[in-house]
Amino acid sequence: MGLETLHKHGWTCFAQDAKIAKWVAHVQPHAADIALNPAHIAAWLRYGGTWFAGVNILPNDLCGRLGTGPALAGKAVNFLTELHGPLALDQAQISVIYPGYPAHDGSESEAAHRYRHIRCAAHVDGLRPEGPDRRRYIQEPHQFVLGIPLVATSEQASPMVVWQGSHHIIRAAFKSVLDTVPGADWPRIDLTEVYHQARKKCFETCTRVTVLAEPGECYVLHRLALHGIAPWGEGAVAPTAGRMVAYFRPQNDCNLHDWLNGTY
Repeated sequence: MGLETLHKHGWTCFAQDAKIAKWVAHVQPHAADIALNPAHIAAWLRYGGTWFAGVNILPNDLCGRLGTGPALAGKAVNFLTELHGPLALDQAQISVIYPGYPAHDGSESEAAHRYRHIRCAAHVDGLRPEGPDRRRYIQEPHQFVLGIPLVATSEQASPMVVWQGSHHIIRAAFKSVLDTVPGADWPRIDLTEVYHQARKKCFETCTRVTVLAEPGECYVLHRLALHGIAPWGEGAVAPTAGRMVAYFRPQNDCNLHDWLNGTY
């Protein structure tokens, strides 16, 4: 595992690390409190009460430190700083999935719900749909996605899934459009059609794999990897707090050339 795996497959895992475990031990109770806060529930609970989205809700600093707790550290952090320089993290998302995800509550169309259920709402981060026609533009050029489980669960409890090698297909598709356009204009380029075509190719040619990790372990996704969250499965085992993961998606200087090309 490591850079070779990240480059080839679009994701890599890091084994049990005492420094990550220490960070998790400090953050998890605070994250659980956040997910139970009525104001946060009103703002972030989705799909019939089965997903607390919690985007950028953890008030950590640039080093991942929450209050008087430890900064984020360990082998995964060393790996990422070698690739991207000193940590400059965003505030973590606290994503909590509950039994029954994804319940259909009428907040999205039948087609969108089917996609969420059958294709795990597969997406590339940073290309959020805009407007009634759900057009896709580069909005958040992340450096990477770092997932840190905060509780132990079974594989049936809505794990992260990744289409292995999809980042190569997505990159080639975007480059087919953006390589002919000045970098300053990239945020205004509608990538909807080329994105949908590339996503379809990923479904047809890439293996979908489940990413499962315990507290103290973590995983890194390539910024262009197609990924999603599986539906809650029969026999899933998770604490009453739900399947809880902290996600970091830093942007730093929003360098679009590095976002598309990079060194890996």
